[in-house]
Amino acid sequence: MNSFGRIFRVNVFGESHGECVGVNIDGVPAGLPLTQADFLPDLERRKAGAKGTTPRKEDDLPFLKSGVFKEHTTGAPITILFENNNTRSTDYDKLREFPRPGHADFVASHKYGGFEDFRGGGHFSGRLTLNLVAAGVIAKKILGDNIR
Repeated sequence: MNSFGRIFRVNVFGESHGECVGVNIDGVPAGLPLTQADFLPDLERRKAGAKGTTPRKEDDLPFLKSGVFKEHTTGAPITILFENNNTRSTDYDKLREFPRPGHADFVASHKYGGFEDFRGGGHFSGRLTLNLVAAGVIAKKILGDNIR
């Protein structure tokens, strides 16, 4: 499932070793203050580096591509991209024969008939949590002080 919600609609896209991952969010009211800096504290919390996480290092900077003008939301859908720069795709060639236990490699291969992008887990990578964190930042801004 790539899309979530009805009023606040979130659509995630991209693959771990593709050019980028991103999110499109519809249902955000116009006039909400929003800058790249608003995302940084939450994105920093999900970065790699803790014990047991991936050694892959990425900048994870959100690029606001649409739906924001003069640091305020416009009411149009917001598209945010995150570039993938630190990839070693050849590390995943062997997964075609031996899928990783506990990952979606096997299921994705069967679901998409072998046409899925398997590098780094593809669309099923933890890298796509960037998109969900970004959507959460905007949701928190909409809710304001009404959340605890």
